[in-house]
This record gives sequence, structure tokens and C-alpha cells, in this order.
Amino acid sequence: MNILITGATDGIGLETAKMLAEQGHTILLHGRNEKKLTAVCKTLKNSTIVPFVADLSRLIEVKRLAEQLSHEVSGIDVLINNAGVYGAPETVTAEGLDIRFAVNTIAPYTLTKALLPLMSSSSRVINVSSAAQQEVEVDALLGKKVLPDGDAYAQSKLALTMWTIEMAKQQAPAFIAINPKSLLGSKMVKSAFGIEGHDVKIGAKILVDAALSDEFKNASGKYYDNDSCQFVNPHQDASSQVKRARLVQILEKLIRSDGAPEHDEISR
Repeated sequence: MNILITGATDGIGLETAKMLAEQGHTILLHGRNEKKLTAVCKTLKNSTIVPFVADLSRLIEVKRLAEQLSHEVSGIDVLINNAGVYGAPETVTAEGLDIRFAVNTIAPYTLTKALLPLMSSSSRVINVSSAAQQEVEVDALLGKKVLPDGDAYAQSKLALTMWTIEMAKQQAPAFIAINPKSLLGSKMVKSAFGIEGHDVKIGAKILVDAALSDEFKNASGKYYDNDSCQFVNPHQDASSQVKRARLVQILEKLIRSDGAPEHDEISR
């Protein structure tokens, strides 16, 4: 199988790549730092590893990554949108977007939409969400309002979950949102909260299961919470078709604008 994992040079993404590589799958490995990505590729065994470099905080690079994949890969069986940001020294990107929304919400949506032609009816899109979910403020999504790290992260993860469910309305591929477990011991958690956290292998295992197991075969449009080890309802806004459709409309405008559009563009 061809499996694309974003943000795969450390934490949950790297551990997931290791588990899948051990099973012999072809791993399309994304990272932001070329040197680090090259080093990681050398550590993975029993599999074909193909590296891809892109800064997912930049829409132009997300689109370039999609084009590169489209030219170099014949098909994608599983896409794991794992890359995420909690805090950053500069919260506003060069394109005028909040970096948390840019990486956690907008980049995976843009990449997924562009790669749909490479996917089949049996493909799966696994979006790494979070138990932290908070009502999305449009101004923050558009880069017009700066939020504290926790609020921006929670809103961006709810937005990710919302578009996951909305896109699952189409027949294929399957779209599944997953909280891999709260406070896993990733670099992001250690930096944000100053704690070691749980073993990242816990999160990696559920992502591997979501990518390959029969348990998730018919789970399109669902949200799996690995804290309670079951499918549950996410934040109530994810159940609103009106709010989900509105969010996707805004995301489409952002993609076309290559960054933060003006408010009057969103209203049209």
C-alpha cells in the first residue's frame, strides 16, 4: 500500500511511519526540514520510503507538494494528515493566516482535496484531531484575530473534524477523524505543557489501526476518541450541517485566495 504521512519526522507521525514500514508498506514521508527528513528515512527498515519536503504553513508549498505527489505517485491508499502546530514564535504566516489554523486545518484540507484523484473507493483519509475542540471563530480562521495557543489549537482541531465529516458525505474515499489520545509525549506536548506525556506508540497504534483495520472500514464520517477507545460524538458544532458547509465554503475561498481573503470575499 502507498501511505502518505504528514509531519512524520518525530512524535506520533514518526512512530506511525515505523510501524507501517515494518509491515512493508510504501511510506510517502513528509517533513518540513530536509536534513531531518533524510536522516529519518535512513532509520526506517523493510519498506520503500519516499521523502517529500514542504512547509505546510505556506499554502503555496502545500499546493506544490500536491503537484509533486501527483506527478511521482500512481495512487494513494491512505493519507494520514498528522502534521500539527500548537504554539509558534510567530503566529501569523507570510500569507496572513494564523499558523495553527494554517497547519492544522487549511493545509490538510488543501492537500486532501488536491490528492483525491489519486485515491480510490477503498482509500482512507485519517485526520489527526484532538479531544480539545472549541467553537471556531471565523476571524481567527481568516487570520484577522490572534488567539492564545490553547484556543487556536482547539478551534483548528474542531475545524479539521468538521470538514472531515462534511467531506465524508461524498462516496469515497473514507474520511475519519481521530483523537489519538490526550497528552501523548510528543515534542509539541512537552513544549506546550512541560510534561513527558503518554507513550506516543499509543497514538501511533490507533492511527495504524485506522489506516488498515476492518474496524475502521465503514467508519467514514465518524470521530474516534482514543481516550475512551470508542467512536463518540465530537463537539456539537460538528453535527451542524449548516456550520460544516459554511466552514468548507470559507476553506475553499482561502485556497483560491492563496491566503487570507477579505471579509467581503467570504460573504459572497
